[in-house]
Amino acid sequence: MHAGNNFTLWEAIIWTRRDIYKYILLSVVITIAYEIFNLKWLTIPWLPMALIGTAVAFLIGFKNNATYDRLWEGRKIWGAIINSSRTWGIMVLDFVTNQHATKKLTDSDLKRIHQRLIYRHIAWLAALRHQIRQPKNWEYMEKSHNKEYKKFFKVPEEEVTLEDDLEGFLSEKERSYILSKKNRATQIIALQSKDLRELLEAGHIEDFRHMEMENMLKAFYDEQGKSERIKNFPYPRQFATLNLYFVWLFVLLLPFGMLAEFDKLGDNLVWLTIPFSTLVSWVFHTMEKIGESTENPFQGGANDVPITNIARTIEIDLKEMLDEEKIPEPTVPVNNILM
Repeated sequence: MHAGNNFTLWEAIIWTRRDIYKYILLSVVITIAYEIFNLKWLTIPWLPMALIGTAVAFLIGFKNNATYDRLWEGRKIWGAIINSSRTWGIMVLDFVTNQHATKKLTDSDLKRIHQRLIYRHIAWLAALRHQIRQPKNWEYMEKSHNKEYKKFFKVPEEEVTLEDDLEGFLSEKERSYILSKKNRATQIIALQSKDLRELLEAGHIEDFRHMEMENMLKAFYDEQGKSERIKNFPYPRQFATLNLYFVWLFVLLLPFGMLAEFDKLGDNLVWLTIPFSTLVSWVFHTMEKIGESTENPFQGGANDVPITNIARTIEIDLKEMLDEEKIPEPTVPVNNILM
């Protein structure tokens, strides 16, 4: 997520400069052929260009609305995870007590159980963010313009392994067990449920509180499933593909449509086709790329939902609930990019 006031013009140029080179080359070649080599038949009437441009603008608007919905849904999902995680923290502290237990525990045992349940939840957050940051074939971070811009920031899930992130939050036995599974986040919640059942059977919590805490685990599964739905189901390829083709069709035809229009204005003004064709092409294609960069909000890009920052915020809140002294620092933006 970009945490600054806005992207600078220089950043936008870096992100799109290879496309700008293509627009300039295309318009220069066509204008030279028209003016220098006198190929006047290269022109296209402006009316069909206007119709194509209008259709492309509608398609781009439709795509950008749809991809923004995917981004905003991802942010709402992780906002719900924040709220549910805080609720889980107070449930652990206030439900797992000696007040309603049939079998009393010492204060140190209670503290150990509280820490275990809360730390395991932090491990779930780590496993989930690592899972949904795994690259998919339809994502765009491997494209040259995104790889180049990625030099401005780092994706924590690519810098630190899940094994390292789980250290200290799970026992060695649980960590080995979880790392042997494919869907690690799912199995961590299963361990939480098993732990709650054992606490119930041992008489450390009673049935009502057990059911309420199980409902919270269900809520975590719901939010995990929603995250996986966005991650594992791309923006429909037929829309994405044809939209890109239509944009490039418009960009390729645009200089041919502008030639005659600028030629009518007077001698040598036909050369204005080059800057104006480049500018219009840049606007249309960049709008298409904005939608492209927004459609996968967990791909590790500059416009992602900042799940690493959200997970760290939750970790801080939960550790403060435990009154721990070693509290991690919040994550900070790198070159205005917050991951």
